[in-house]
Amino acid sequence: MKKVILLSSLLMGAVLFPTFSQTATVSVTPPTRKIEVAGFAEMEVSPDELYFSISLREYFNDEKNQKDKVIITTLEKQLLKAIADAGLPKESLSISGVGGYQNYTDKKKKPATFLESKQYELKVDRADKLDGILSKVESRGVQYANIAHVDHSKKEEFKKQVKINALKAAKDKATYLLEAVDQKLGQVLEIREVEDNINYPQPMFAKANVRMYAAPEAADTVQDSDVQYQKIKINYRMQAAFEIK
Repeated sequence: MKKVILLSSLLMGAVLFPTFSQTATVSVTPPTRKIEVAGFAEMEVSPDELYFSISLREYFNDEKNQKDKVIITTLEKQLLKAIADAGLPKESLSISGVGGYQNYTDKKKKPATFLESKQYELKVDRADKLDGILSKVESRGVQYANIAHVDHSKKEEFKKQVKINALKAAKDKATYLLEAVDQKLGQVLEIREVEDNINYPQPMFAKANVRMYAAPEAADTVQDSDVQYQKIKINYRMQAAFEIK
């Protein structure tokens, strides 16, 4: 009986061994040959959205005696009318802050009254519109006017195009590198956005002739300022991997 069992075991082992050998056989796929490169692209655009900070403050026509005060409401109405006359919508002006200061007399050195001030942000599409607007506001009521920041209304479209150009540059680079070693470019395997940068430079004023800096007698003859702006720079770097045929 033991001999029969031993013989059966040997026969089963002989049958199963080939099957086990076939299952253990693994085909090894050779690694994909690929090339990885980076592409860079840049675009410069002139800003078409300019944001100016403007501050108005109350004052006395008779400063010595502190009489005949020009209130902030009067100055604000002048500013709003000037904006409307320039063809800009009312929404282009927004209030960014409200404050004030104590006005001191020369003799007693004590605060005689509180004068209110108001800060605004004005959005224009051209810098030369600022001079025309401020020329219609009482110059003594304008505390300051300077650039806050710049932007472009089609910035997102430009960013998309720069990314596309950077990716095309990566493909071109991979193509000519492979051609140098007699190889051909295959399908794309991977795309990664490596770096992005948008530079918003501050304006460079070649000449600032807004009314508040001009002499009172020449206020109505102030010409538009000659303002030169650096362009907004948009650049991207794209990483791509391609198959080598």
